[in-house]
Amino acid sequence: MRTSWLSLPILLAVASSSCGQEAKPSAKGSDSAVPWQGPEKLKVEHLPNAYQIHRRVISGGLPNREDGFRELAALGVKTIISVDGAKPDVVLAQKYGLRYVHLPHGYDGIPDGRAAELAKAVRDLPGRIYIHCHHGKHRSPTAAAVACVAAGMLDPTGAETVLRTAGTNEGYRGLYLSAREARPLDGKLLDSLTPAFPAIAKVPPLAESMVAIEHVHDHLKEIAAAGWKSLPEHPDLEAAHEALLMREHFTELLRASQSQPEKFQALLRDGEASVEELEDALRDFQPDKITTAFERINKSCTDCHREFRDKPLREK
Repeated sequence: MRTSWLSLPILLAVASSSCGQEAKPSAKGSDSAVPWQGPEKLKVEHLPNAYQIHRRVISGGLPNREDGFRELAALGVKTIISVDGAKPDVVLAQKYGLRYVHLPHGYDGIPDGRAAELAKAVRDLPGRIYIHCHHGKHRSPTAAAVACVAAGMLDPTGAETVLRTAGTNEGYRGLYLSAREARPLDGKLLDSLTPAFPAIAKVPPLAESMVAIEHVHDHLKEIAAAGWKSLPEHPDLEAAHEALLMREHFTELLRASQSQPEKFQALLRDGEASVEELEDALRDFQPDKITTAFERINKSCTDCHREFRDKPLREK
């Protein structure tokens, strides 16, 4: 049985609608069965990639600052479940009467124990539930689909449709396997579970560093798309400074990775060198060198993810 969301040496380490066909629920708190029409895209402004999966469950990305939490409250959400490795903004959520529950998992799939906790949460926690990762395209729709199936709120045949509708990359084979293999859990089993449901879970330093790199990488991709110019919507982001932050995160990650495979460490060293080249090219603004260095960074990340992060749990 899969029991830990940290089974990799590296993880990045997340209005009423009736659109979930439910199996006959054996668990308390489930709604009556309704014909399933598939995930419904929500018309919201500050919740990235938000889809109604079940009348109680919405999947999406990280709420966009205060406006996002305000929008969640307006939708009747009472509980937010983060499956991302980043530290949730508990204080801002509480300002809008929202409870945070932090149940992170990786891109390699959802371990059995974590799936049961997610099912217990969507079944028993109050109000509508908003499940999010960072972008809302990969981990959160998988978590929502698996949780709803396990809680008897979604027919297993609909789980993979949730991922495809949300745009989950097929390269994340472990996530698709989790969705395809999800099955309802016995209600008595869910009744017997007593998870802590922490607002902020303890995440290993390795995973924290990877989360930090991912977020800075997202900033650099936005700046790159704008021709390496300042972003009007994010005047606080400066390209060379973001490259500096990424280089520092790579350095910290290497320090925390001495017990990891040599191939993993070699990929990190390549990434660190490429980021240093990018930083130098940005400070002198040498467009050709900027493009080359950023392409090398992207390739290094892709190679590392393919080898160490995204491989399905059962293959490890």
